[in-house]
This record gives sequence, C-alpha cells and structure tokens, in this order.
Amino acid sequence: MGSKSSAKLYGIPEGKGPYSVGCTDLMTDYTIQGSFFRLYYPSQNGTSSEETKWIPRKEYYRGLSDFLNMYRMLGETFFQYYVGSVTCPAKWNAAFKPGEKYPLIIFSHGLGAFRTIYSAICIEMASQGFIVAAVEHRDKSSSATYYYKENPVCEAQEEATENPEEEWIYYRKLKRGELEFPLRHQQLQQRTEECIKALDLILDINNGNHVVNVLSLNFDWTLLKESIDSDRIAVMGHSFGAATAIKTLSKDARFKCGIALDAWMLPLDDEVYSRVKQPLLFINSEKFQWASNVLKMKKLYSTGKIRKMITIKGSVHQSFPDFTFLAGNFVGKIFKLQGEIDPNIAIDISNKASLAFLQQHLGLKKDFDQWDALVDGEGHNVIPGTNTDLPLNSA
Repeated sequence: MGSKSSAKLYGIPEGKGPYSVGCTDLMTDYTIQGSFFRLYYPSQNGTSSEETKWIPRKEYYRGLSDFLNMYRMLGETFFQYYVGSVTCPAKWNAAFKPGEKYPLIIFSHGLGAFRTIYSAICIEMASQGFIVAAVEHRDKSSSATYYYKENPVCEAQEEATENPEEEWIYYRKLKRGELEFPLRHQQLQQRTEECIKALDLILDINNGNHVVNVLSLNFDWTLLKESIDSDRIAVMGHSFGAATAIKTLSKDARFKCGIALDAWMLPLDDEVYSRVKQPLLFINSEKFQWASNVLKMKKLYSTGKIRKMITIKGSVHQSFPDFTFLAGNFVGKIFKLQGEIDPNIAIDISNKASLAFLQQHLGLKKDFDQWDALVDGEGHNVIPGTNTDLPLNSA
C-alpha cells in the first residue's frame, strides 16, 4: 500500500471480496512471440507475507517518461521517488487456492500502460473469485515491456536458457505526419492475438500441461489444474484495451462477454461491428468521451444483441488505472488523474457494475445481482447511456 506514512492517504485499495488475493507473473518462450501476463488469483492464506511491488523494474519508469515526454533521467528520478516503494494489496507468489472452478478474465491495458497498472480492478475481481490475467502487450503500445531471447553466444541448447539476454521494447510514438489509424489497427491485431494466446496458455495449464516460466519464479502452476471454468470466460480492458476486448470478442467465441472501460474506438475497423455477438458492457467516464467515439460504440448495437452503457459522473479517463489512487487531490486534478468524484467511489461503481454484468452473462451463482441497477445506470453517481450530446437521429 505504499510507504507506511502514506498508506492511509494514498494507496491501491484492497479487494472487498471474501478471497485472499495472490499475484505472480508468467512469461513463456525465449521470443517476442511468447506470452507475458500478470496473474491475480484467489490464494491460500499464510503462504506468502510479501506484498507485490507495483512497478517492478526501473525500465518502466523510463518508458513512462518517454510516453509523457519527460527527460528519462528526470522521469526515472521522479517515479522512483513517488511510487518506487508502492506495493499493491496482493501477496506475491502466494499459493493458489484450488478446490473450485473459477471464472476467468483476460484484461488488456491502455496506451502507455502495462500489466501492473490496473491492479485495483484486477485485485477486486480476484477477491470476488475470478482468476485474472493482465496481459502485457508487446506491440509498442506499452510504455515499456521486455522479453528474453536465447544467448546466441552459447553453443549448447541447455546453456542457452541459463543466461538469456533481456530485450526491452519501448513505446512507439507517431511520426510527424503519420496517420494514426494504420498503426493502431496493426497494433490491435497483435493485441488481440496476445489475449487469445494468453487464454490458450491458461487453458493448457488448466488441462494439466506443464508450463515453463522464463522468469523462474517460485510458484506452483500445477495447482491451477482443473480450477478454471472454461465455460465462463470474459475479456475486459481500458481505452485501447477496451478496443482490444471488443476485437477479441469478434475473433473468439470462447469469450462469453466483454467489458469496455472508457473505450477508445479508433483502432477498430468497420468489419468488427457486425461480428461481436456476445453481451458487452460499456462503462464510460464523464470527461473523456466525444460524439463520434460514442457513435462507434452505438454501431455495435443491433436487434437481439445485449449491449449496456453507463457513465460514471465526475470521472475522468484516468479514473480506471491505479495512478488515480496514488496522486493527492491537488496533483490528481492538475494532471487529470482524478475527476470530481472520489477515486475509490468511481472504481467501486465500475467494479460493482462489472461484477453484476459478469454474473448475468456467465451464469454465476454469486450475490453480484445486488448491483444489477448499476448496469442499467441507476444509482448515485451513475447515469444510463452517455452524457455526450449525440446527433438527434442517432440517439
């Protein structure tokens, strides 16, 4: 929860559900084509006392600096000082809790983010009995990411994996005069493939297949065998990640529903709109959306398809990632990390609406139906549909 002095004021909120939450990372293969995600999951109590480091490597500070147009040296010092000691309320490498079938969520991050930045959402879902795989995309939309490649100096295959070479990938900015759609659409294809690949890998683990983690972490993956309900799988994402979730739904029917958090629709082509058959929930912020973007969401609406849209009053685009909890009120407003609504209330509304929607469309036997009204935009600080003014003939 950060340094002890700031824990009560600024910190990533704990999960509110009945399950303890564990966290680990999985990276497969010595190639850029391998999978890389952070797993949040229901854990056994007392098997780890170590809190999870929020941003695990200094290279991510460099990537964030590039993304925010800060000098790297200045940015690295800034982030190290302000968030270097921040942890999130999940036990690192805690033993997985077997004994039941858990629904699965694949989560896709936004532009300039990476696998650790949405821990508040992922931890809440895990505390409520979900397994969540937060994918780290290698399409150059992350601030930073990395993979290991086999050291070419070594002759023997056995030796090659002993000293793998680390390769970092940083955010790719648009070039002067470059059109945005071709780049983002190309990145979207890779992101979608990475979400589907993550699902394939997790289902392999569920089937008892052996997995080799390049990161050599002390985590027993065999405990996940037969612990995932392969009929109850959802995809979720924020901004570019929301577009990724929508595209993933259109490509893979194993995903039974999707949740799009403040979706950025630009990367999607026209073909996708008719191909999404599964139920879809849009949770929008009040300050980010604009008419043409919402109209693209509306193109996914058609007879017989389940679509819901709500807007959280007083929220901003950054009300969904973790930075909103770590900035003070003044800094949060200046850098648009916070809106008028308390960050904890905003994420609570988003999480409860998500849980209610997931129960409805994954057929869960939980008590998340107590929040069904939120899915219809009923309640404090939430409205149905959008606050954005749309042309009369499209409303």
